Amino acid sequence: MPISHSYIKAHKEMKQCRFTLFVKELSIRIRREVREGSFQITTTIVFCLSVAFFVVILGMFINDHVRKFIVSEEFYLPQLTKFSQLSPWSPYSQFLCNTSLFSSPTLPPLNSSTSSRALRDLIAPKELWHSMNDKELMWRASMVPHFVDYPYDRTPKVAFMFLSRGRLPLASLWEKFFKGHAGLYSIYLHTSPEFNTEMPESSVFYKRRIPSKSVDWGKATMVDAERRLLANALLDFSNERFVLLSETCIPLFNFTTIYKYLINSNHSFVSSFDDPRHIGRGRYNKRMFPTVTLPDWRKGSQWFEVHRKLAIEIVSDVTYYPIFQEHCRPPCYMDEHYLATLVNKLRPDLNSNRSITWVDWSRGGSHPTKFVRKDVSEAFLNQARHGFNCSYNSGLSSICFLFARKFHPSTLEPLLRIAPSLLGFDP
Repeated sequence: MPISHSYIKAHKEMKQCRFTLFVKELSIRIRREVREGSFQITTTIVFCLSVAFFVVILGMFINDHVRKFIVSEEFYLPQLTKFSQLSPWSPYSQFLCNTSLFSSPTLPPLNSSTSSRALRDLIAPKELWHSMNDKELMWRASMVPHFVDYPYDRTPKVAFMFLSRGRLPLASLWEKFFKGHAGLYSIYLHTSPEFNTEMPESSVFYKRRIPSKSVDWGKATMVDAERRLLANALLDFSNERFVLLSETCIPLFNFTTIYKYLINSNHSFVSSFDDPRHIGRGRYNKRMFPTVTLPDWRKGSQWFEVHRKLAIEIVSDVTYYPIFQEHCRPPCYMDEHYLATLVNKLRPDLNSNRSITWVDWSRGGSHPTKFVRKDVSEAFLNQARHGFNCSYNSGLSSICFLFARKFHPSTLEPLLRIAPSLLGFDP
């Protein structure tokens, strides 16, 4: 039976319709796949850019803040300067976008000699001069490692802190005292800012001056200088004991005796006592209440010796120091009351309540006796060395004072003559 023309036409139209529907469905499916694929690609790009931005911020924080505030600009680890700030085009940013999220780039190993040198610079700064102000210095010095064991062979040292107007007239005696004991002591000098004379390079005092400020007797600036010395000495992690001395001080024993006495002591030596007289309790200012009460009030000698734990407490104090600075003014002398009261309030268990620096107040007045050439003799020095009894590590000792003051420059010659036989110094 012959196929009609109309049937053939209808069949062709049906095929065209089916093809058109197939093309439309295919186009819709392709557009859907493209849209879904574009979303995934866009998400991946946004995620990688976010990670790169986070890495940039983290790198800037580590480089600019940790270096500045944790180890300060003057005592930072040299390795930190080797890490440049990251950018979105840095290898680390590309690495994050092309590897697993949980993998991390491997940094090149640090040179062992450089690392050791950096550790030495951190635990014992070679240069004492720095640009930190007092607030930054106290903050830096108040840091305490939480590791019980030190990452190096630590030999405890005694920090000898000299508070002086200028030169040390008895330096020759101290040179003999320190001779042969390198590594067991550190020296710090706080002088008048205008004093810039440097000791000879062969001297133990060479380049031992710290950034200093003017000091006025009987005012808060005296305590500022003491705290400044403590803070600088605390930057050396090997310093275990800290003794404050003046340019008129002398040692009463040889280095070995004094070192063992201090290192083996269970207590610090801060003179602190309740003085009911007008020169004691009479100096208390009621405006200090309630931070400091009258029963808290103590008096003591300016010349102290403290353990590292107590030294950190002193430089960290932001509670009592402002009170004393504001309300303890002449005839209240801050250097006679601040430290004695602070130790009594914070850590009386760490203190012996006595000084190890002998002075003679027998003549009365605002200042102790100043000894001159004619006063110096073996009998005189032995009186200060063994003429007293005191408590030491819960026992009785005839060695109570390790240092003495005030000695005029004219005493240097007889002291140098007596020292070899009496104090055991090398001639």
